[in-house]
Amino acid sequence: MDTGLEGKAALVGGASRGIGRAIALGLAREGASVALCARNQETLDKARDDIRNETGAEVKVVSLICDMARHDDIKAAVAAAVEALGGLDIIVNNAGGPPTGTFETLDENYWQHAINQNLLSAVRTTREALPHLRRSGSGRVINVTSVAVKQPIDGLMLSNATRLAVVGWAKTLSRELAPHGITVNNICPGNIATERLISLIEDRARRQKQSLEEAVALEEGRVPIGFLGEPDDVANLAVFLASDKARYITGATIQVDGGSTTAVM
Repeated sequence: MDTGLEGKAALVGGASRGIGRAIALGLAREGASVALCARNQETLDKARDDIRNETGAEVKVVSLICDMARHDDIKAAVAAAVEALGGLDIIVNNAGGPPTGTFETLDENYWQHAINQNLLSAVRTTREALPHLRRSGSGRVINVTSVAVKQPIDGLMLSNATRLAVVGWAKTLSRELAPHGITVNNICPGNIATERLISLIEDRARRQKQSLEEAVALEEGRVPIGFLGEPDDVANLAVFLASDKARYITGATIQVDGGSTTAVM
């Protein structure tokens, strides 16, 4: 399939590992130049080098240190990406999930950080990139959220609230930006074998006095398709939504979860 991504420029948040890294690699495989953003220099540079080695010298891949919870970092990263890549056609808003907890265990500091990291990071990145997306003529905003936006998950109070806020913002934004040829869509990973999910499963196993193998098997048993997904399963959808083939899809919220979410919409 010709995705039309060759020569496009993308910025991907949380790109040093997991889903963000897989999306960056998927875009680069299709010929897009990519700016990787993350906090850890060592893992970020390794991801950059691995993607360069796999995709070859034709594709430009750069790494930019950025804490998605910090507005100044986002401003600097978008500016650096534009300078390095010559513009921006695609942004992938992706940031690590906030801590687990119940309402009574999460104080004001937890809430403020989660809002900065998981809601305002998307708002700020999009705002900074918007002039360049407009110039593109076929800009793409892709937000990586969670299946929690369709079916809230117990113990993930912060994620349930902030990621659902992203979906409300994105739906409104999709209508505002449609006349400029910019699409805005949300991807909702669930049951994807990332470090984040394995950490949550380990925590559950400890609380329920199970082995990790038992806890993983239990998790897989909840998935109709019968196994945990991989980051590439999410990346494949992101690449499609970034492509010319998805030009008529905007304001959508799509889960990638092996069928485990029971919500109809």
